[in-house]
Amino acid sequence: MKMNTNLVSVDWLNEYLNNEHLIVLDASPTANAAGLEASTASRMIPTARPFNIKGTFSDQESSFPNTIPSEKQFENECRKLGINNSSTIVVYDNLGIYTSPRVWWMFNIMGHQNISVLNGGLPEWISRKYKTINKKDQKEIYASGNFSARFQHDFVKTYQDILKNIDTNSFLLVDARSKGRFNGTAKEPRQYLKSGHIPNSINIPFQEVLEDGKFKTVEQIKKVFDTSCNTSQDLVFSCGSGITACIIMLAYELAFKENRYLFDGSWTEWAERQNLKIS
Repeated sequence: MKMNTNLVSVDWLNEYLNNEHLIVLDASPTANAAGLEASTASRMIPTARPFNIKGTFSDQESSFPNTIPSEKQFENECRKLGINNSSTIVVYDNLGIYTSPRVWWMFNIMGHQNISVLNGGLPEWISRKYKTINKKDQKEIYASGNFSARFQHDFVKTYQDILKNIDTNSFLLVDARSKGRFNGTAKEPRQYLKSGHIPNSINIPFQEVLEDGKFKTVEQIKKVFDTSCNTSQDLVFSCGSGITACIIMLAYELAFKENRYLFDGSWTEWAERQNLKIS
């Protein structure tokens, strides 16, 4: 069962939900996000397996949030979830499109491209009146998988890469945070850090490629990028901590071409290393 698309509909997933080669991952934030109904937070798609971005799928020794784990850690945790090299994966979250593109990116740079994001996520699934179950009723013990990771390090840009690029302009840095945070007029969620932006970067807030919790059409996405930047350049994506940057990245791939470069530390790492702290 091979996927030829980075995005699937809830109708497609409902049709293939019980396929033996399909694994559904629930990448919903563990904390209840503002405005998220408690009833939605406790629900999940049947057969889905929890994918803990901030826990088991982050480098817990890193000073920065959501840092991608080592090849070995990623491989081991995938095997615990019963993921095989032959698995077809669909990932979703309970905010529509939020954390799920981060998981799509992680699997791609770990050498597994047979993965798609569920467009609209759990809210769209529920709106179509498809079945959900309580998270407490889902088992969390799976037959061990044989997943093998192959970390493609070139897709992960470091602080030094970003610093060097200010002079070389070898790529364009696209920041997915809000305009207020980018312009320094709104506060950062990490209140000890100043807001602002990395020199020579541009701003495309991730909300601009979404509509009603789903990705806009390819034509609409192209317009967003064409009015903001030169798409013939190599683009590197950034945000606050590497989550929403992947939304913009996936939108770009849907509309243009393969591009999975991410400044994983994003503004949090930049601001801390530049000592942009509120005294």
